Amino acid sequence: MRLLLLPVLALLVLFSARSFALMHDCGHDSLFHSRWMNRPVGFLLGGLNAIPQHPWARGHAFHHLHNGNWERYRGPSALLTRKAYLDLAPRQRWLYGLSRHPLMLVPGGGYYLLVRPRLQLVFGLVEWLRAMVAHVGQNGLGGLVDLPRLSRAFQSSHWYTAGEFRDLVANNVVVLTSWWLMGAWLGQGLFWACYLPVMTLSASLFLCIFFVQHNFEGSYASGSEDWSYLRGALEGSSNLDVHPLLNWFWADISFHSIHHLCERIPNYRLRACHLANAEKLAASRVLRLADFASCFTYILWDAEQGRLITLSEAAEPAHQG
Repeated sequence: MRLLLLPVLALLVLFSARSFALMHDCGHDSLFHSRWMNRPVGFLLGGLNAIPQHPWARGHAFHHLHNGNWERYRGPSALLTRKAYLDLAPRQRWLYGLSRHPLMLVPGGGYYLLVRPRLQLVFGLVEWLRAMVAHVGQNGLGGLVDLPRLSRAFQSSHWYTAGEFRDLVANNVVVLTSWWLMGAWLGQGLFWACYLPVMTLSASLFLCIFFVQHNFEGSYASGSEDWSYLRGALEGSSNLDVHPLLNWFWADISFHSIHHLCERIPNYRLRACHLANAEKLAASRVLRLADFASCFTYILWDAEQGRLITLSEAAEPAHQG
């Protein structure tokens, strides 16, 4: 009987990945014509994926604004420069390589969805409390009257606007409540035995897709001075040649270069726009599933040569001169 759960859980992983892709569209205000539809649907999809959609969309917008500029944006895995890597002690180099190994997508995915948004709220509230206590300590009891104003203007390192804070709080309320209700209904053991692998693997899947669509051999890797938005879109993002069924579950994000050229194209128009502009996208790299593993070797930015390199390339004598 338990074996029958496996295909069901596999489908849930794929549907969870699709719901995340649709949440991504809402962040670009592209799933619906109306922004007022994208916002609440994005929030609901964020609740389903256990991640606050509004703060996530802000961070993702930064990625789009600076894709290919590895001086400003080092990708989802915060790549080091070759020089910074070579300055590390041997043990630190080993840990750096291990932390960016593809197998680390599994614990990283679980942390990304299930743990990180909860810690963001807790650590952010601790920062707020310290700031308020410090203000009262400096100004005495008279400083209490300033706390509402200071709270509204407070900017945490874990959120940047009052809207992001509200979204973070609301998401955590929805997610934690749903965990409690589902656990009470199904039993905590059964719920977590199914929920943990589904969420962890779905997060691992979309983190993997995001990584290989920007970290690959020959990816555009400029500094700020000569960076080109157009080259970042065309040469700094790959397109994926995968089975149409996978493309459906991934909401056609495989057509990634055209998405970077115009982020307002909804997922259900990406394929048609890609085909209509195929000649303009000729410079974009196409990857197959068999190419994914090699992408995870390009985890350093060589600022001098303006390209992504592997750890073995960084250690070559020609690079150390």
